[in-house]
Amino acid sequence: MRVARVIAGLTTVTTAALGLSLVTAAGPAAAAERGAWRAYGNTNPITSSSSTWKCGVTGTVATNVVAQACAIRSVGGQYAQGAVIVRNNRSSLYSAAANTDLRNQDGLFLGEWECPSSGIAANSWSVCFGQTIYEYRSVMSEGMVNSGYLEWSPYV
Repeated sequence: MRVARVIAGLTTVTTAALGLSLVTAAGPAAAAERGAWRAYGNTNPITSSSSTWKCGVTGTVATNVVAQACAIRSVGGQYAQGAVIVRNNRSSLYSAAANTDLRNQDGLFLGEWECPSSGIAANSWSVCFGQTIYEYRSVMSEGMVNSGYLEWSPYV
């Protein structure tokens, strides 16, 4: 298992496995690494993905802006990723910074990823993705948007 993690930490994973953009695999102790924003416009990121998403309760970030922390499992089941979905229901741009972390079913901290402040377009979805990591055990994620805490997702 340790060898597999080392190999995964050295391998770049194309997220055709997750249906997302290119993300680099991270070792299990990766902390405060850079996350990546992806804009989805008016397309729901969960229903447009072939991966399995499990998301926590939707929380209000600001008036007409909501978010939730999600754990994502690749189609093949070997890779996982944390994410924070932000939905801006305003008629104007909303600025958000987010972070997401990931833990496995044994409580092992797998990493934390930060997405710097970015403009979320009016009436649209944007997602802050953490790195894709090799983790076959169940994982869950929590997050924050503009210092507002988002509850843990269910395990995926």
